Amino acid sequence: MRGVALLAVALALAGCGQRRDLHPQENASLPPAPYGATTQPTSGELLNPTTQQRPSRSDELLTESKARGDDPFALPPR
Repeated sequence: MRGVALLAVALALAGCGQRRDLHPQENASLPPAPYGATTQPTSGELLNPTTQQRPSRSDELLTESKARGDDPFALPPR
């Protein structure tokens, strides 16, 4: 019975996906322009993350392995 309820909740959540593009509500304004901006950003510009909000991935590979030193603050549990 518990599995059926869990399955029903999972299926209900799976159906909550985005069906269309996001637009501001009727008679609602966009957030104020950022400090120093010359123009008000559009809703599309606000939805696209900048490189500061979503940084690029660093593909630096580990070239040599080192043993971890002793940690004096790693105390055993009480």
